[in-house]
Parts: sequence; C-alpha cells; structure tokens
Amino acid sequence: MTDFFGALIPFLLIHIICDFYLQPDSWVEAKKAHTYRSTELYFHSLLHGVGLILPAMMLGIDWRSTFCLVVIVAVTHFVIDLWKVTTPKGDKLAYFVIDQALHVLVLAAIAFHVTDGASIDAVLQHEHFFDGVLVVCAYLLILKPTSIVIGAVLSKYPIVNPADVSEVKTEVGGDTDTDTVTQAVTDTQTATNTPIATNSAAPITSVSPVNDESTYVSGLVAGGELIGYLERLLILTFTLVGSYAAVGFVLAAKSIFRFGELNQSANRSMTEYVLIGSLLSVVITTLIGALVSLGFK
Repeated sequence: MTDFFGALIPFLLIHIICDFYLQPDSWVEAKKAHTYRSTELYFHSLLHGVGLILPAMMLGIDWRSTFCLVVIVAVTHFVIDLWKVTTPKGDKLAYFVIDQALHVLVLAAIAFHVTDGASIDAVLQHEHFFDGVLVVCAYLLILKPTSIVIGAVLSKYPIVNPADVSEVKTEVGGDTDTDTVTQAVTDTQTATNTPIATNSAAPITSVSPVNDESTYVSGLVAGGELIGYLERLLILTFTLVGSYAAVGFVLAAKSIFRFGELNQSANRSMTEYVLIGSLLSVVITTLIGALVSLGFK
C-alpha cells in the first residue's frame, strides 16, 4: 500500500533536482526571451515528465499510469512556466512562490491519485490531522495578526526625536519631565497632521514633523517587518519541537545586533519602542507555541 507522503516526497525530490539543479541559467534567459518559441522551455518541461519515471518504477506504478503521469507533468509544467515567463514582472518573489505552489499542487494531486485507498475522509480522520490544523493556525497567527496586535500596542508609545524634545522643552520652559514633553510632541504632531509610525515591525522609524529621508524610512519599515516575521517563525518552530535553547539563541543573536544601534542612540523613546516590540513578539509567539504544543494529541 502506497502512502501519500511516500509518493509525494519522491515526486518533489525530482521536481527540485530538475527545476533548480538541471536547469542552466541560459535556459531561464532563453525562456524569457523567446517564451513559447524557446526550445529550452520544451526540453525543461519534458525533463520534468521523464524524470518521474524513476520514482514511478520504485512505487510500482504500471506503465500506462506512468505514461499518463509523464504527459500530465510535462504539459502542466510547460503551461505554468509559460505563464510565468510571459507575465510582466514575473521575476518577483510573489510570482516565484505562485509558480512553485502550482507545480507542487499538481504533484500532490497525482500522489493523491496513485495512493491506495486515499480519500478525503481518510485524511480528515487521520490521527494527526487535528495537530496539523493547529500548527497551520499557529503559523498564520504569528504573522499578520500578531503584527497588528503589536502595532496597536506600540501606537501608545510613539518615538520622539531628540530635536523635537529640545524644541518643546524650550517652548514649555526648562526642566520638564519626559512624559510631559512626549505628550507635548505628540500633541504637536497631531495638530500638524503628522503621521505617527505604528508598524510593529518597524521599530526604528521617526515621528519627526520633517523627514527628508522618507525612502530610507520606508525601507526600514519593510525590513523591520520581514525581520519580525522571520524571528517569530524561528521562535515558533523551535518552541513546537521543544528546542527552547535555540529560542534563547535567537534572542541573544538579535540582542547582539541591536545593542550597538541602541547603545549609540541618544533617543530613549526609540530604545523603549524596540524593546517593547521585541518582547511582545517573543511573548505572543512563545505563548501560541506553548498552547499548540499542549493541544497536540
């Protein structure tokens, strides 16, 4: 009896070898330049189909089904790759992900078809199905939803530029406590309709009314968001497998990289902003991981 993953994994292995190791860069450029007129596109698609003959023989699939398998994979790979190379801006990451996801779906459908006794009911009644759903939900929760929660919390702690603080201190008169100055700056920004950064994954943005480096700041925002996603993915993965020492390593590594930046910063509010965001990210992700681990059968 052929197991679903026992069929899917060899198919994926052949796909990875053919798509990334047996495809020269010259083939990729030729496909982009000549699209459907490119002989490399046909060779590449045929290679994917023929490559599956080996795992089909190992799995004991009869020759008629193997022939159909080769044709289906070759044709679908041709269509998907043709769509990608004829799409404007097809080199972007999103198109690469969609392209690979479509290839994997085709192979998964074939593996599901050749699996003996496979059915939707069998998948739903599998002993680890509920665990799989929990894991998927956990990974979905730690990305965008967690960013929204952290952003909502950090919106109460805006970053104040030292220059703005100095100006407000001069206006309000001499020695004023930090909370008063921060509130005064926030009020000034509100009155002048100055946007306050609330992106939880962008801990090093400024709320200064004058910002001549908007491009640089937007880059930091996007980079901070990606760093936050990667950090939470690592922490959740290590938590689910019970490797809490690795979680500590991630936190230590991030602290080392952040220490120099924060140590050189004269802006105390930015330091607090970064620490609050980082700790919130760690606490939420660890709690979700712990709850999911407790929910495993």
